[in-house]
Amino acid sequence: MTEGKKKCIGLIFGGNSNEHEVSISSAKTVYEAFNSEINKERYIVECFYINKYGDWLNSHLSEKVLIGGIENNKTNKQEIFNQKKINFLEKINLQSVDIWFPLLHGINGEDGAIHGLLKFTQKPFVGSGILGSALGMDKILMKKIFSYLKIPQVDYLAIQNQNLNDKNVKEKLLSEIIKKFNFPIFIKPSNSGSSLGISKVKNKSGIFPALKKASNVDSRIVVEQGIEVRELECGIIGYKDLITSEIGEVIYSTDWYDYNSKYSSDNKINIPAEIESNIAKQIKEIAINSCKALDIYGFARVDFFFETNSNKIFLNEINTIPGFTNQSMFPMLWKASGLNIDQLVAKLIENSLELID
Repeated sequence: MTEGKKKCIGLIFGGNSNEHEVSISSAKTVYEAFNSEINKERYIVECFYINKYGDWLNSHLSEKVLIGGIENNKTNKQEIFNQKKINFLEKINLQSVDIWFPLLHGINGEDGAIHGLLKFTQKPFVGSGILGSALGMDKILMKKIFSYLKIPQVDYLAIQNQNLNDKNVKEKLLSEIIKKFNFPIFIKPSNSGSSLGISKVKNKSGIFPALKKASNVDSRIVVEQGIEVRELECGIIGYKDLITSEIGEVIYSTDWYDYNSKYSSDNKINIPAEIESNIAKQIKEIAINSCKALDIYGFARVDFFFETNSNKIFLNEINTIPGFTNQSMFPMLWKASGLNIDQLVAKLIENSLELID
């Protein structure tokens, strides 16, 4: 229940997704930020954990997941099914929640699924709506829109629902890929995050293992030209008026920015990135324009490639529910821009509530 003038935040995390653990880590950070000295007088948090099997746990058990009171919550199926589960629309007291904060990374959440469900509650939520979330998650549709608008991006090929076990299909795809690209190339599922299902392919023999790996995540696949680049990122917050953060750079020691390196403490982070002011200005302009093109608002992280030998900027992708973990760029970008994590989560709530005032 809402206490006095405190706003009740419905924090949703976990999810039936291969980014389940990342979502829990993000939610822990956000939960702690709302319970900081600066925020606990203004907000209370009700937690809603969705386990890996798609079951909603009640608020009491969900909070225990965040504070470590439930062991093996991510792997022990029997323990999960012995816990008290709830029916979302029947058991949640919708009147107690003033605004939702969805932190479901990946499919069945970040792709617009949770946003559609939350629409039925008639309560506001932080972040993009259904359309922007779906487009931001789908690399093929996102790239087609960017191509139409002539937003710079690396060359790509979309492979949609092909039978990779068919000999004729395999031969045709192999010929098309070799003709269009130079090695190395990247092969990605169209719908995935945290670099899951992605492979860097350096020769012909690696193409089909990479296609099979990507197809295990999504039947729609993207092939991209690999180039020597720096990885630059920019945060976005706001609704009608989008505001950009400082530009950040991730310098990693691995061959490419894969899942393990994304959540490694060994990466070097430069914020602001050591780039010319005109490059930073271009990146911020592209970040705003690309978010507007996909109807993305609230908060997002926009990722770029910067080819140093040509000074060319390429838009990589937009993350509509970026990570909030201790190693995540989004909160670090905003800390460097003058908003620490406690101020950032409060700002996201305030921005969302202004839309309904």
